[in-house]
Amino acid sequence: MEFDLHMALVILAAAAATFATRIGGYILITRMKSIPPRMEAALNAVPAAVLTTLVAPAFFIGGWESKLALIVALFIGLRFTHTWMLVAAWIVVMIWRHAGGF
Repeated sequence: MEFDLHMALVILAAAAATFATRIGGYILITRMKSIPPRMEAALNAVPAAVLTTLVAPAFFIGGWESKLALIVALFIGLRFTHTWMLVAAWIVVMIWRHAGGF
């Protein structure tokens, strides 16, 4: 494998863009005296949006073990802490894979 200057420049540009957006948001928020209600609502929606972008592809593209694990995690997460949700989903996937699928 040889060094590809074009790919290195693309990676550096992506890193710079990511850093600029993150530091820009931080600077913008720290300069404000108070956060407007609409911006606060948008910031409160970010965790749900990020979680959706991580979970949706796994549900729709993944196998049946992924679908079942996510459904189990959903119901466990409604009642218990995140740790138990993670453990329950992991157990479902491990049992499914050990049994060879159905």
